[in-house]
Amino acid sequence: MTSSWILLIVAGLLEVCWTIGLKYTQGFTRPLPSVLTVGAMIASMGLLGLAVKQLPIGTAYAVWVGIGAFGAAIAGMVLFHEPATPSRLFFLALLIIAIMGLKFTSGTH
Repeated sequence: MTSSWILLIVAGLLEVCWTIGLKYTQGFTRPLPSVLTVGAMIASMGLLGLAVKQLPIGTAYAVWVGIGAFGAAIAGMVLFHEPATPSRLFFLALLIIAIMGLKFTSGTH
């Protein structure tokens, strides 16, 4: 796995952080959660920008969004007691398979 893929994975994890952080900002009315959320947004975008120097933009963006969507859905289930139905978990598993498929078929290591 190249450093570009590592940057992309970290960018995706930071996307999860800022997405969940949005809930805690209460419309950006709480200063500390707001600052942390905006910081995670900037870092996530910055790392995505660095990763796409070496990775195909379509693949990188899809993986970044996929990591964020998967992580936000799981975090929502754990932190906010959102439903964890079998069908929801099935489609989240498909999302992980799609992310892995994009990585393995991207032509980069």
